[in-house]
Amino acid sequence: MRVEEITTLQEVTVMGKVTAVMGMLIECSGIERLLSIGSRCRIVGQKGMLSASSAVLAEVVGFNQNKALLMPFGSIEGIGPGASVIVEENASVCHPDQGWLGRVINAMGEPVDGKGPLPHGNIPYRLRNSPPAAHDRARVRGKMNMGVRSLNTFLTCCRGQRMGIFAGSGVGKSIVMSMLARNSQADVNVIGLIGERSRELQEFIEDDLQEEGLKRSVIIVATSSEYALLRRQAAYLTMSVAEYFRDQGKDVLCLMDSVTRFAMAQREIGLSAGEPPTSKGYTPTVFAELPKLLERAGPGKVGQGSITGLFTVLVEGDDTNEPISDTVRGILDGHIILDRAIAQRGRYPAVNILKSVSRTMPDCNTEQENALVQVARNLMSVYEDMAEMIRLGAYRKGSSPEVDQAIQYYPQLENFLRQRKDEKTDLDSGYDELAALLGIKEWRTVK
Repeated sequence: MRVEEITTLQEVTVMGKVTAVMGMLIECSGIERLLSIGSRCRIVGQKGMLSASSAVLAEVVGFNQNKALLMPFGSIEGIGPGASVIVEENASVCHPDQGWLGRVINAMGEPVDGKGPLPHGNIPYRLRNSPPAAHDRARVRGKMNMGVRSLNTFLTCCRGQRMGIFAGSGVGKSIVMSMLARNSQADVNVIGLIGERSRELQEFIEDDLQEEGLKRSVIIVATSSEYALLRRQAAYLTMSVAEYFRDQGKDVLCLMDSVTRFAMAQREIGLSAGEPPTSKGYTPTVFAELPKLLERAGPGKVGQGSITGLFTVLVEGDDTNEPISDTVRGILDGHIILDRAIAQRGRYPAVNILKSVSRTMPDCNTEQENALVQVARNLMSVYEDMAEMIRLGAYRKGSSPEVDQAIQYYPQLENFLRQRKDEKTDLDSGYDELAALLGIKEWRTVK
């Protein structure tokens, strides 16, 4: 047993009693003065034995009239008034290690891939850690090759940048994530699958991520069937593991699918604890917890590595202005919009270039690269403005030189943005292909 673990051992067992059970909320009395928000307890059923194997782990989520309000991490079957509640002294920490690479773990930091136990790191990392102080952080510098042509060229991502991938269901978020995990130049991938379908885990690993991506990745998973506390904790654990590798000097690519499921889990916890619902039923703590989670990604302190974060947001009804989307977009350093209309016409990744933006891209690119991208954006914008008239046959060739030029280049630009999931591209070749497509020669020397 480690020294830091010995110091947290209890001299006596402190116990309280369950006084009421309401849905997934459990009231406890007798030990409320010893607890605080986030404290852990174990609840033993009336017919159970006082052992860790038969107890249900729970977390304190609130207090009401001198009673502690607990939510469980597991099933509460067999728990009722009079059940024993044992205070847990161990802090909410994990012990990441280099040996976690290539492994799949759950929200409690336990392996679920059948490859044996996980190695135990020497340094504890708090699950609800604070981001580095703003004045201590390094600047976002240097472009990162993401391996996806449309992102590399039009939405260039820099080391330590945080981007959101906004899309409705079935528009291709998982495919984009797998392409990033396989093809990016990051040293380590930390992938959090929060509240996703259980059948998708093996499909994602075997079909999308594949062995090449898995061997430099850590996957943390909490499926939609798991309890709200587990789904929320999986998001915290994802960030803690990413922070461990960042502190080792690595450039980490943190992929989380999805922030919306994290927000839904926090909403469920907040409503159970008696918080008032606000916009679309989301409680105030949802909007307080989102920046705390997302700000943990980014550049580390000077001399450390970085966490480049890409967080998917499942927009309800394809409305990118719904509360979670709007809040996340205001926190992050850019957004990538996956458009259902583009996906329906068969172009993948279905990135809507005109509605997407990378806020750090202009400072990371050269003047020539920014000018080249702006030429292509202008052509796509002109075409989209006239798209309805073009499709109806109401536009006559020769009426506008700009529109004629946009019509000429639009099919080639669409083909440029199309990419198979097993195809890989790099930063320089993307810009060179775009310049050749537009007929711009020696573009890197043009002022």
